[in-house]
Amino acid sequence: MKRLTVTLSILAICSAQFLHAGGYEMKQAVAPASCPEWYRDSEWNVNLWGTYVFTNTDYNPNLDIADLIQSTTEGHTVGGSFDRYIGNDHAWGGGGDIKYFFCRYVGLGLEGLVLDAHKRSFFIDLQPLRGVFVGRNIDRERAVGAVLGTVTLRYPIRCSRFAPYAWAGGGAIFGGGESDSVQTQPIAGLPNEFPTVNARSHHFDGDTKALGQLGFGLEVRFTRHIGWTNDLSWGVIDGPQNNFTMIRSGLNFAF
Repeated sequence: MKRLTVTLSILAICSAQFLHAGGYEMKQAVAPASCPEWYRDSEWNVNLWGTYVFTNTDYNPNLDIADLIQSTTEGHTVGGSFDRYIGNDHAWGGGGDIKYFFCRYVGLGLEGLVLDAHKRSFFIDLQPLRGVFVGRNIDRERAVGAVLGTVTLRYPIRCSRFAPYAWAGGGAIFGGGESDSVQTQPIAGLPNEFPTVNARSHHFDGDTKALGQLGFGLEVRFTRHIGWTNDLSWGVIDGPQNNFTMIRSGLNFAF
């Protein structure tokens, strides 16, 4: 009887240990897997995008030849209000940037862009005593480009494909900034007003300006290596009436 009691006790202890071990293994088997990470701690990003730029100045250029000449005889050419660098109220373009993220949240990069920009201007040649009166408006089309160094801060949202980001940069913009002026000369014995003065316009080529940029946006990763970016930024150009706002959308390739 004692031997039977001892045997049953040993079987009970072994059964309890087996059930405990089985329960532990079952808990291990149903433990949730870690969520996927779409952004790495260190990676190269190559981003290609299209852009739309609109200037921050009311677009109301004065292209009336008679008024341009008359206002010049009065001491100040009335050219109207318009952006002085891009030259229009908007422009389409594209560009790209390359960035290296030293950690998941901070990256340094280089950005370049090109805009298809238009500028309305004029040509004037008035010589009334010689019977010369040439006045016409001109639509100048040219490429405006920029190169900048950038610092990007991003915050990948854990267990999601989304990463809001912000960046700031500085560099140079070139290809724009042309200007036109009018000079008048009174004619002895004639009123100093249009059309009884000599008048001629002068065109000045553009120059390179300093450019600062600040923006924010959102990236969505389709895979760990391909994402879609959309952002909004502000460009500040050295000089008055030059600033612009830029909207971009493009594909980002991560390596």
